[in-house]
Amino acid sequence: MSVQSAAADVDVDLRQLFASLARNWLRILVVALVVTGLAFALAWLATPEYKAAAKLEIGPRESEFTRPAGANGNERSIPDEEAVATEVQIISSPDILKQVAAKLNLAKLPEFDEALKMSALSRALVLVGLKSDPFEIPLEERVLDAMHEKLNVYGVEKTRAIAIEFSSEDPKLAAAIPNAIANAYIASKGNAKLESNSAATDFLAPEIADLQNRVKEAEAKVAAFRAQSDLLMGGNNSVLATQQLSELSSELSRVRANRASAEATADSVRRALRNGGSLDAVPEVLSSELIQRLRERQVELKNNIADLSTTLLDNHPRIRALKSQLADLDRQIRNEAEKIMKGLMAQAETAKAREAQLVADVNTLKAASARAGEEQVELDALQRDAATKRQQLDLYSSSYLQAAARKDRNYLPVDARVFSEAQVPAEPYFPKIGPIVSAAFVGSLLIMAIVTLLQELFSGRAMRPAAGAHFERIEQVAMPAVQAERVMAEPDPSVGRSEPAVVEIDEADDDNIIESKVEPEPVAVAEAAAEKIEPEYSEMAAGDIEPARSILGEVDIDKAAEKLIATGAARAIFVSPEGDEAAASAVLVARAVSDAGLRVLLLDLTASGAASRPMLDSGLFPGITDLLASQAQFSDVIHPDLYSDCHVIPVGTADPVRAMRAADRLPIIMQSLTTAYDLVVVECGPADAQGISRLVGEGTEVLLSMLEPDDEVTQAAVALIESGYPDLTLVTPIGHVAPGPMPGRRSAA
Repeated sequence: MSVQSAAADVDVDLRQLFASLARNWLRILVVALVVTGLAFALAWLATPEYKAAAKLEIGPRESEFTRPAGANGNERSIPDEEAVATEVQIISSPDILKQVAAKLNLAKLPEFDEALKMSALSRALVLVGLKSDPFEIPLEERVLDAMHEKLNVYGVEKTRAIAIEFSSEDPKLAAAIPNAIANAYIASKGNAKLESNSAATDFLAPEIADLQNRVKEAEAKVAAFRAQSDLLMGGNNSVLATQQLSELSSELSRVRANRASAEATADSVRRALRNGGSLDAVPEVLSSELIQRLRERQVELKNNIADLSTTLLDNHPRIRALKSQLADLDRQIRNEAEKIMKGLMAQAETAKAREAQLVADVNTLKAASARAGEEQVELDALQRDAATKRQQLDLYSSSYLQAAARKDRNYLPVDARVFSEAQVPAEPYFPKIGPIVSAAFVGSLLIMAIVTLLQELFSGRAMRPAAGAHFERIEQVAMPAVQAERVMAEPDPSVGRSEPAVVEIDEADDDNIIESKVEPEPVAVAEAAAEKIEPEYSEMAAGDIEPARSILGEVDIDKAAEKLIATGAARAIFVSPEGDEAAASAVLVARAVSDAGLRVLLLDLTASGAASRPMLDSGLFPGITDLLASQAQFSDVIHPDLYSDCHVIPVGTADPVRAMRAADRLPIIMQSLTTAYDLVVVECGPADAQGISRLVGEGTEVLLSMLEPDDEVTQAAVALIESGYPDLTLVTPIGHVAPGPMPGRRSAA
């Protein structure tokens, strides 16, 4: 099946299109002048409006000399965009506007009270209910609404400034109201600070009195606990028991060191005396004065003996006397060393006794220090509580004195100031007659030019044939839109199918009107294929279905499914000359192949969705038209069959005409589907060979659905065979019994 499109055979004639502007210049100019005149009249008769603006700076205004103690300039937060926006809302709040309205007595001006100057037209609109009655709205609310309409408060971009703009028919009033609003805002900020300051003093006074009592109680608890627990403080801010324990520990270490030293010295002296060794190596012995004198005498005697030995013999009485004195000196030295040893032993015993006493004292102080540590923890807690309350009292007292001083001196700096007051405007800002008239003239010219171009374009006079488009036919695959036109033209789909429409463009027509007429399809492809087919195919007469059955072979649903599985077909193209009822063959074959375990997808290209609607119980799912129109993706248009494991792509819900423009994408779509599925079944409805040409690819089987052996089926079979499909298979759904319902699915009707 084929269809020819005329949309691609025409172009826009820009010369003809823009020539319409020259032909209709008088109408365009007249309309533009009329609109310009109306704009001039409206601007001339409009009431002039004057606008004035006052500007505020938002920021801290506290002086460094009056800043509270403990605070510095860096601690004051600089207003950000949110803070400025908040102040904008405060300035335009009803409270400030009410103060300004009462101060300037705006309620008596007709500009702010519509009820004072209602025109006859306004009264008529109120009577018919097209406008609300202003008398039903309170006077104060009417004035505020009028002020809101004329007021514009905004923050100046990238600054901390706020502009207050107001428009009015009276230039003096336009300047007075922004200044009054700015003053009222600053006064309200000052009152807010005064209220905050008064609230602070009212809060701090009783709190200070209460804190003073609590500080006294806390310090009294500290003193009482210290006296009760006998926690006397020594040096270095420590408890006396702990300090004594530290001193006794140091003394005990010293005594132990002295005892160990005395015992070691006594042992060395004892070993020297016992072993007959020299006593000169013992420092304590050498430090004795008596031993030193004895050693000196001993040295003197040895010198005398040495001198006399040069002249006298050893047995000489004098030498013997000197040697006797020398031996006596040795005995005296050893006796004196023994005395020193005994003294050291006595000293060690004394140190040992002192050590025992110190150990007992240390143990006693350990228990006392541990008890004092436990009590010190509780004492520290009481002291911390008293110190915290004292610190809070000092802070509250300082804050109270500062707040009271500011309150008494009435010093309340506001974090805003007016740096630009509104001046009385000399010229109105509306209406600007020159810009309004110019804009009306240019705009009306532009709109009339666009309207003229659109009229020329939609009338078809600006169209011309495309180059080489005369009598040229553009072939496209049959889509639902074309088939829908065919169904509307033929009451009974089983009677026959209409010939394809061929669009021709008559270049001789001055208005380039597109005409369509019915022509037979080109037979070039059919004639080329007819030369290759067997003679018996061309000899089949119309209405002679038996030869067709014998030559082509009529099969039922199961055999058709077995043939597709056995041949490993990737595509199965079903043609149903008898209309929607014969489309059941494609559905049954797809389900049969799917039940065999293959991945199967059915693509419905019928006009009415006869193949996909029974599988989905609805025709409102997105499908092939949505995919071609780029309104959906593959994942959106593939749906599961409600009664089998087969998948289905329905007709879809997109505009068929728009989808037909992308028919060239069908081969790409078919290639993608055959890559993802084992078998793609396509139901084409009453299509012909040319209509299914875009769907045919490698591994394609063409099947012809048949309900009754009539002339229409025979003619369709012969046409397909002559067009190059000799392996055509006739399939009939008659007599097919569907298997039982699958678990978890409804049984098919």
